[in-house]
Amino acid sequence: MTPARPTPLSQHAPELRAAARHIGRRRFLTVTGAAAALAFATNLPAAGTASAAELDAAQITENPFTLGVASGDPLPGSVILWTRLAPAPYEPDSGLPQERVTVHWELAHDSRFRRIARRGTATAHPEFHHSVHVEVSHLDAGRVYYYRFRVGSWVSETGRTRTAPEAGSRPGAFTLAAVSCQAYHDGYFTAYQHLAQDDVDVVFHLGDYLYEYAVNSVGGARNYTDRTLPAIFNRETLTLEDYRLRYALYKSDPDLRAAHAAHPFVVTWDDHETENNYADDTPENSVPPEEFLLRRAAAYRAYWENQPLRRPQLPEGPDMQLYRRLHWGRLAQFDILDTRQYRSDQAYGDGSDIPGPESEDPSRTITGAEQERWLIDGWRASQALWNVVPQQVTFSQRKLDLNPVAKVSMDAWDGYPASRERVLAGAESAGVDNLMVLTGDVHVGYAFDIKRDFDDQASKTVGTEIVATSISSGKDGADKPANWDTYTQANPHLKFYNGRRGYVTVQLGDGSARADFKTVSAVTTPGAPITTAASFVTEAGNQGLKPA
Repeated sequence: MTPARPTPLSQHAPELRAAARHIGRRRFLTVTGAAAALAFATNLPAAGTASAAELDAAQITENPFTLGVASGDPLPGSVILWTRLAPAPYEPDSGLPQERVTVHWELAHDSRFRRIARRGTATAHPEFHHSVHVEVSHLDAGRVYYYRFRVGSWVSETGRTRTAPEAGSRPGAFTLAAVSCQAYHDGYFTAYQHLAQDDVDVVFHLGDYLYEYAVNSVGGARNYTDRTLPAIFNRETLTLEDYRLRYALYKSDPDLRAAHAAHPFVVTWDDHETENNYADDTPENSVPPEEFLLRRAAAYRAYWENQPLRRPQLPEGPDMQLYRRLHWGRLAQFDILDTRQYRSDQAYGDGSDIPGPESEDPSRTITGAEQERWLIDGWRASQALWNVVPQQVTFSQRKLDLNPVAKVSMDAWDGYPASRERVLAGAESAGVDNLMVLTGDVHVGYAFDIKRDFDDQASKTVGTEIVATSISSGKDGADKPANWDTYTQANPHLKFYNGRRGYVTVQLGDGSARADFKTVSAVTTPGAPITTAASFVTEAGNQGLKPA
């Protein structure tokens, strides 16, 4: 979503770049063989024995929980808990030596921890930048829990999480929040301050959790007057150290910390967690793919270290399976997609263009063949009332002008129409009656009716697409952007368009789903109030958005 810019100078050591060119493109970074030359991105704690000496926790004299706590990916009897130890978060070593640290954790039925459900210890390994991922199992289904961590005399803030309902149950309602695109340098995360107080079950983050761009000493549009950010942030992220430090900057934000502590998150990425508009192993600029995969490996490693993700999502070099499936009883199935790692390169460049033979090539894919089969097979086996697809880029047709043949975004599903047709045909053949797509990326709020044939507005409405605006990207925005009239005229299936910052909540019920688009008036100054810009409902078995 950002214009191309000059190729940055590589910060990878020459020997790493040389090694990458002599190893196969798809397998050049694994935890065996030649990966020894690229250990910065793949080093793992030694099996069986500790790979580093253990630090005496009494030596930690500053609060190690500066980046807060988080939980995610709720299952009926399990949650994943996260924290990362960082007494000095803006320093490359986070203020800790290359030694392992024992972290105690507790999970309780109450916020005062009088009724402990589970407790234990975990090791914060220096190889994982002292991050901790605790997969707590043998919990009651459909329950709220509270959790915290302790290192020495230091105790973290308390987090609140929940488990999913039993697999065969039919809960009466479920409320999710969808968020995306939080450029630190574009403004404050005020929407998270409000989301932390909102009554939701799970937060779905749809991508662009961080941005690779430089953040200056005043925090860009935040225009700090009470602090000066270190110069280490005033450069583009290229190396593992760069990405780790950028997560430290973002996760030290108090509003983001509050939202993570209040709700479990389900995360997926888009492009900026690595680099703008990359496609599989093709970067935005003219860097060789072998070298770009070094950067991708660093970005993926830092992403896993800093998110509440389970062990199956642990990356192996430049590869990481982020697509996965979650259930909320028989009320909802969530198929979380990755439309960045496996896609064909964008047709006609990364921007907008008229559709043509290149973009309409039936072999082109935005998901990759394996993920596409996984999605459709999952629908065929689904017993859920609502089949929800959290993913990254606009799924519905979105004409960008009023010309007879309009331009469309080549980075969105419009640039991969054969891929979209296969998915819609798959949903139809699987008998999916209540399809909902959750989307981020575009820094605006949209509500679309998904048409079986977008070129025939009389065709069946087969689902709805709810597009969450950005948390901060794009700065303050406007209720009606300059292209509002054009977009609403060119796309009759577009039922709502708003350009402010915020988030969206969706309540799924037995009879209908309701979407509330919540916006803040400004992000370049802190503390803006939140309002509901619009609300829509769609009926189960009778898809189509109507004002609530």
